[in-house]
Amino acid sequence: MLTVIERVILLQNVDVFEQVSTEQLAYLAAIAREVEFLEGDTIYRENERAVAMYLVLEGSVRLHQNNLDITIARARDAFGTWSLFDDRPTVVTATALEHTRLLRVDREDFIDLLADHVQIAQGVLKKMAGRLRGLASRIGSEPSGGRTGR
Repeated sequence: MLTVIERVILLQNVDVFEQVSTEQLAYLAAIAREVEFLEGDTIYRENERAVAMYLVLEGSVRLHQNNLDITIARARDAFGTWSLFDDRPTVVTATALEHTRLLRVDREDFIDLLADHVQIAQGVLKKMAGRLRGLASRIGSEPSGGRTGR
């Protein structure tokens, strides 16, 4: 089992938590739990309600739509991150490719945590705002100015 400090170190590498302080990540680490899957186990299926984010500790996870591979998540890779913010159905299936240990953060626990620790929400929002600004600047710098239909 990982200590809270080890979980914090791992969570610091999840992009949406980059702007969250180490102190606040300790609260998040406290609600995260380790889960294990055997080779071939389905972690979640496409079109199921999104309920958790996962971080690969050991092993690897295939993210796919039917037989089309989207990506392989390996050690220190997070997947299902947007499940923390949106409970819409998942768009991929996640399958363990080997014996795999994951760190799981449940959406409901995360939402409860945000109610008491607004600084976590602020850090996540800063990161998301930065992504949107980056996207807007890329669109604005396209030769057509990002406009279509003119």
